[in-house]
Amino acid sequence: MLPVPPSVMSSPIGSRAQRMRLPIFTQKGLLEVPSPTEKDWPKDDEEDYVFKDPDQELHSLPQPYRMINKLVNLLFDRSWEVIEERDTLREAELSRIQPTVYPPVFESKFNKMPNCMAVSQDYVFIGGAKGFSVYNLYDAKRMYVWDKLKVDVTSIWATDLGSETLIAPVDEMGVIRLFYFCKDSLFFIKAINEVEDTSKQTTCVKMAISKGGDFAAFLLQGAGDIWLDVYRLPKESWLKEVEHPQLTTNPKKRVRQPQLNTLDPMTSDNLEMDINVCFKGDIKLSLPIHIMKIKPPKPVTGTTFKSPLEVFAKIEDLYGLGSGQNHFIKDSQWEQQAAIFNAMYKKYLDGECEEEVPSMATFHFLLPSCITMMPTEVKSPAGVACVLGIHWTGYHNFFLYSLNRTLKDKVDPEGVWPFAAPIAVSKLSNSCSYLVLACEDGVLTVWDMAEGLPIGVVALPEGCFCQSIIFLKYFLVLEGQNVYPEGRPKSQITCVVLCTDASLHLVVAKATQEPTISVLVERPVKHPEEAICAVVAVLTLPGMVLTFSKGGSVHLLDVAKRQVVCAFAPPRPYRLAVPWEPVFVVSLQHPYFLLRGDRPAETGPTNDTDDSQNSVFYFHFNAYPLVENILRNCIVSQVDLMEDMAFPYVLPLEKRCENLLQKR
Repeated sequence: MLPVPPSVMSSPIGSRAQRMRLPIFTQKGLLEVPSPTEKDWPKDDEEDYVFKDPDQELHSLPQPYRMINKLVNLLFDRSWEVIEERDTLREAELSRIQPTVYPPVFESKFNKMPNCMAVSQDYVFIGGAKGFSVYNLYDAKRMYVWDKLKVDVTSIWATDLGSETLIAPVDEMGVIRLFYFCKDSLFFIKAINEVEDTSKQTTCVKMAISKGGDFAAFLLQGAGDIWLDVYRLPKESWLKEVEHPQLTTNPKKRVRQPQLNTLDPMTSDNLEMDINVCFKGDIKLSLPIHIMKIKPPKPVTGTTFKSPLEVFAKIEDLYGLGSGQNHFIKDSQWEQQAAIFNAMYKKYLDGECEEEVPSMATFHFLLPSCITMMPTEVKSPAGVACVLGIHWTGYHNFFLYSLNRTLKDKVDPEGVWPFAAPIAVSKLSNSCSYLVLACEDGVLTVWDMAEGLPIGVVALPEGCFCQSIIFLKYFLVLEGQNVYPEGRPKSQITCVVLCTDASLHLVVAKATQEPTISVLVERPVKHPEEAICAVVAVLTLPGMVLTFSKGGSVHLLDVAKRQVVCAFAPPRPYRLAVPWEPVFVVSLQHPYFLLRGDRPAETGPTNDTDDSQNSVFYFHFNAYPLVENILRNCIVSQVDLMEDMAFPYVLPLEKRCENLLQKR
């Protein structure tokens, strides 16, 4: 071998060649002579070598290119992680069992978006442009349109009064009007808060009507103030006035007969409709009687009393006791307590103060019970509300006001229920027998109003806060199927709680046992589009609720089995325009629910003569195989329950005592 000249060894080319001949794997530590036999070679010989990139031996990038190189490599690594995660989710999605999706059975088309819906008896009331329309629940045929307004209707209530219906639409100006729907005739009663001076116009925020329609309450807001107006409804007088009508005799204020203008285009359904509802605006009905006006409780401030005797003298017949209004705490004590609090939590209080939100009210009409006992001289008919329960946002108290009063009487609460934390949500059952109060600390209290005692206190899991409460009609699981017993047991309820984190919980309370709470649907972490936005009970199906998710899907959930039975969806290309606030209504007596679907806006100019863009879809549970069997066998007779000893608590008290004596 010839020696290499020194000039070649010192040249850059020779140096580059030498570097490129460096081994890729370099052994760590000192080199040793290997054993002549392979048996003596170490098995972990590969771990003694480290990988060295030849490019790193050739170049060392200067700054800032070295930093750019690291960022690019990091970007590629994270992109690859995202790709792998999406592939995993896609594979998991394909492996998931998708529920059966059922289409609607009827469709009502509109060329302007319907804003709200309500169902009462066999009729559907849909609020939209310039008024509301009346539809038949069974065939989706339009019966009448009332379109006398200059603005749209944004919300509508319909309350069953027996064979009649009380309708209360609210327009964009916040004006609420009462209509009486009786014997296929529509009667206008009164606009509750309509005024001639628009600068003094108040807005109706919320309303409630008692079971049976004897009382109504309207939460009004205006001029920076908010209050609750309570009315007595003369429904007996309305029946007499409808049977023996009296025409209005005021010539200055003549009611204009509305024209039957359609809110939606003349589709095939509308061409076959029967206009069998008439508006009788010339018949005068009795007006509701205003009985009291309730304002939010005053903030607790320092006392002006000089002695405790003056405090007790202020309270007449113990009315308002527990509300915190009449006390013997001075201003200096409040200031001292506030100073101590601000000093302890100064780091949390620093920053901009949020704008104070006006206090809102939630109110319920309560039937006579052990809790809502009235004076002996006051006699309230059975099944007629006698007390209004109300709580205000940010306050710890639940106030009880008697409904047997006049506007001249002093408005003081007859009872006060204080709680350890502000009341966030409350819900009264459809039978008015149970009341659930949820506080801001996540504690729920279940009251049996008929017996006059709390039957359970449960706490939601840590970090969960109540958003809404849904009562379920009491049901049993008999032979693997949910059924309604003919004789409903007392002091046993089942309700579903939707939390602010989109998780769903099941609460079961019995008077003889400790209440239980379990998770129905966990908070969706990997699938945010599955977050539940609204839940409603289907009273015609035992143990079933409808869930509306953020992604626009509608599922029928069996709470006993904790599984989805089926799904419902409008036909393509319709979808839910605002899935987190779906427009829907579920019938309480019939196996129907209605859902508004919106067609995606198409590019290009459109006009009112084009095809309708919005529809209301009718879903009938009897038309779907997976639900039909549940409806067919949803009620179990008392005789079958007596033969099955697995449910002794649903038997009458006499039968339970007889079975107990026979065992002994």
